[in-house]
Amino acid sequence: MSQMPLLPPLGLYIHLPWCVRKCPYCDFNSHEARTGIPEAAYIEALLADLDFELAGGWARMRELQSIFIGGGTPSLFSAESIQRLLRGVRERISCVAGMEVTLEANPGTLEHGRYLGYRQAGVNRLSIGVQSFQQDSLVRLGRIHGPEEVHAAIDSARSARFESVNLDLMCGLPGQTLAMAGEDVRLAIDAAPDHISYYQLTLEPNTPFHRQSPRAMPGEDAAADLQAEGRRLLAAAGYRQYEVSAYAHNGRVCRHNLNYWQFGDYIGIGAGAHGKLTSAPPWQVRRRWRVKRPEEYLRGAGRRGALSGESRLDGADLFIEFMMNTLRLKQGFAVALFAERTGLDEAYLWGRLANLLERGMLLHEAGTVRTSEAAWLFLDDVVGGLL
Repeated sequence: MSQMPLLPPLGLYIHLPWCVRKCPYCDFNSHEARTGIPEAAYIEALLADLDFELAGGWARMRELQSIFIGGGTPSLFSAESIQRLLRGVRERISCVAGMEVTLEANPGTLEHGRYLGYRQAGVNRLSIGVQSFQQDSLVRLGRIHGPEEVHAAIDSARSARFESVNLDLMCGLPGQTLAMAGEDVRLAIDAAPDHISYYQLTLEPNTPFHRQSPRAMPGEDAAADLQAEGRRLLAAAGYRQYEVSAYAHNGRVCRHNLNYWQFGDYIGIGAGAHGKLTSAPPWQVRRRWRVKRPEEYLRGAGRRGALSGESRLDGADLFIEFMMNTLRLKQGFAVALFAERTGLDEAYLWGRLANLLERGMLLHEAGTVRTSEAAWLFLDDVVGGLL
């Protein structure tokens, strides 16, 4: 018989869906702000949505471990609006001391004087969407900023004294050579951020890049070489890879995202946001997701009208979701965490993993399960093997 799991740590994801211009590779729920952003109304809608979520009881009397404000482009919102939002969250739910609060920012949309305002509002971790330091690459990606704005944004983040700064960086870009990719990584390292997210450009369905692939996209082998060179440079500079696309300096991992990858809980509010919550007793796992269009969300926030869907996870679904998240981590997962986060027996785990363990794609060592070095580059195949 499986043991009743402890409730996982709880995070809060807040989605601000507007941007100046939607990038041709982006498949996130983002909408061009052609007629302005209803900041005050949207902040009130978010807080009403949080009230609705807490009233359901699944997150009541729990302590918030982290907040992540993503988008879209959250840095389009004023510091005053972010302050009102964070103050409203703290009025509604208990928060741990020193809680990590991340805000995403794009260099081309930010009045850099806002950085200090965001810091004073309670944001202590800034994630800057650099993508590349090279003008040609930024143009091909449809970005609205250039290298000068990137460097100015990094300087402003330093001046505001955020506790942690992340730079998002892409590889496998149209026309990108090994030398170009290496130069991007070296410039990111020179900026001395605490964290670098380094990931390969993928042509996601329902994006302009998917409908018409840009010219001179690197082939599969070339893209793997670009990513390997980036990993080598980051490791040499002391950035430890702890997840597929995440590298931390001096242990400054992203606590909010780490909670995702360890199959923790999170409330999701905002247009298109997803959430996952566990209740005990009786033990259940529920996912909810909000409507995508901002105007529809504004009308329905604070009641079920903001919801687009809801599902309960059990059995095979729980197993697959747990594995898809935890195997992204370089260290894998503690075997004890499986029963704790899913409520399933360890026997269920071993029965499903036997084939991949025998083939050496997964390793079981000292009470943990992780992806082998050889299989690390083929994580989709590992997950496919579980299916």
